[in-house]
Amino acid sequence: MNVHFLGATRTTTGSMYLLEVNGQKLLLECGLYQGSRADSIERNRHFPFDPRSLDAVVLSHAHIDHCGNLPNLVKQGFTGNIYATYATRDLAGIMLQDSAAVQEADAIYVSKQRARRGLPAVEPLYTPAEAERATRQFVAVGYDRPIPVVDGVTVTFRDAGHILGSAQVILDVREGDRRFRYLFSGDVGRFSQTILRDPQPVDGVDFLQIESTYGGREHGDSKDSTEELRTLLNTALERGGKVIIPAFSVGRTQTLVYELHRLTDAGRLPRVPIFVDSPLSVNATEVFRLHPECFDEETYRYFHEKGNPFGMDTLSYIREAEKSRALNDLKVPCIIISASGMAEAGRIRHHIKNNLGDPKNLILFVGYCAAHTLGAQLRAGRSPVNIFGEPHLVKAQVASVDAFSGHADRRELSEYVRHLSGPMRRITVIHGEEDQSLAFAETLRTLKPGAEVIVPMPGQVLQF
Repeated sequence: MNVHFLGATRTTTGSMYLLEVNGQKLLLECGLYQGSRADSIERNRHFPFDPRSLDAVVLSHAHIDHCGNLPNLVKQGFTGNIYATYATRDLAGIMLQDSAAVQEADAIYVSKQRARRGLPAVEPLYTPAEAERATRQFVAVGYDRPIPVVDGVTVTFRDAGHILGSAQVILDVREGDRRFRYLFSGDVGRFSQTILRDPQPVDGVDFLQIESTYGGREHGDSKDSTEELRTLLNTALERGGKVIIPAFSVGRTQTLVYELHRLTDAGRLPRVPIFVDSPLSVNATEVFRLHPECFDEETYRYFHEKGNPFGMDTLSYIREAEKSRALNDLKVPCIIISASGMAEAGRIRHHIKNNLGDPKNLILFVGYCAAHTLGAQLRAGRSPVNIFGEPHLVKAQVASVDAFSGHADRRELSEYVRHLSGPMRRITVIHGEEDQSLAFAETLRTLKPGAEVIVPMPGQVLQF
């Protein structure tokens, strides 16, 4: 079996891995690359293979950097099945529609800006109709239910604890008389995090392909982070500012709402207006309510005994663009949560643009931002920053609380690997910026001294 490492290799976005086995082609993930506009357009529009040659796609979870280019894949001729868990199918359906709508809206906005300078219009990567076409090709499979996907390859999904429906992908491969188990970790969640179950162990692993988003770093204690969150929020609200929180619509938004709910109920946060301003976040929260089977025991009990953990009287969910724009005129302290988490697309870019110039305000990041994204630039202290092609000075406070990330850190990734069993002859380290992947590779060499540990180069092909 040959594995082509095409995306999220020595970087964190655009997850894409092509497996060639028994004369067939199986694609793991088909994510959008998120970075500089010119680089993103080039990478996302052009695949390093013919989509018509693929036999099947397997998707670990519904984050847009893992599933966001599926409509383009289908648009360019892929006609096979896309295998995913039930919750991933439901989330991906709304996320791909939202991605298409955001791209169309951004293309219109940028085209207007370009027209003023005499430049030609830009086109979206795909349309909502093309996104809907892609969702028709999904085949939903439950956790721990083996299913043949191509000749000689059976896939089993195992809970990864990262977002609702996220999965580790177990591939049991037969090549002639040879049998082996290849485990793709997907994105590994945190142990004992809010709402979701812990990542589940897998046995009999011969080869491991593992993410390393925080492979060289450790998150703070979750209790300390909740206190840090409370302090940052209270300080900004007391000085009369708005708090703008970029958050991924799936996972981080729901976790954050749950934490704000608990802080408000405990009287540790003032009862200020809280807005979740993202149609996708609203829809995703409804999907969460439809899949309590994915919840951990505490959240499941809360859901059935106390009601909706994602709602309270100070919280408003906003779908309409007109109501979103009205938040610009709001003069009272408030909290606005909007997507995307890396501030690369969606309404959050408008909220940041409109609130970046007031030192009373707080721009608060609660998750990972890939290199070169607007979020990464703000977190690094860059000023001015370009938003919609125009420079903006950063006068607002910028802060981050990384413990709310859905990604396991170095210690938790190590714990995850310790829970796996099997010979584990080779480990490939992916989905991390280069320094994080290389750092975790060193950790793995100590943890698994009998394994060959490789950090592939982009485009590299390895034989297993």
